Amino acid sequence: MNKAVDWKEAFEPLIEMYKDEKHPLDYKKSIYRLLVMVLLSAQNSDENINRVTPGFFKEFPNMKAMSKASYAEMEKLLAKVRFHRQKIEWLMEIASELKDDKNIPKTMKALVGLKGIGRKSANVILREAGAKAEGILVDLHVLRVVDRLGISHATDGVKMEKDLMEVLPQEIWGEVGMAISFLGRDTCRPTDPKHEECVMNKVCEYCQAKRK
Repeated sequence: MNKAVDWKEAFEPLIEMYKDEKHPLDYKKSIYRLLVMVLLSAQNSDENINRVTPGFFKEFPNMKAMSKASYAEMEKLLAKVRFHRQKIEWLMEIASELKDDKNIPKTMKALVGLKGIGRKSANVILREAGAKAEGILVDLHVLRVVDRLGISHATDGVKMEKDLMEVLPQEIWGEVGMAISFLGRDTCRPTDPKHEECVMNKVCEYCQAKRK
């Protein structure tokens, strides 16, 4: 890691760029919908989840309705989701436990205690719910971008999140992960990254190495 870089300052333009960007999951500002969608989106594309879930939410508009759903009813609506059988079991267990939208937790500890919800999903839910950030979102885009920047070369999301939390103040945890993820989608792509357009190019190890 380049310890000479003030990473909080370096990320400020990126956070400013994406602070009003709509989350890729079209959850209609409903934390219930978001919880369901982030669970379903694991190892699946956000685009597919956005296509599949409108019919599901028409049938089950809230946690109370989902708690009364049968496995067969849910499978009929979620069959196009990868690993849907396991995910349906998790959703049924969550609905049985929470029973109502108002009981959806707003802390990291309680969220990761739910079946199928890991730290990545919990960080998304906390951010969108406006709750205090307790970690930093690390998805596949963040893993790639942060590795290229040189902040952390961890290949595991939890380890990379820990590395980021050590060098960044908590006040930006809630926004920085999503901003990095958007950068990875738009600019720092797996192939042919747009180095000249990137707001992080002056502090990026990968970019600097390519320019030599």
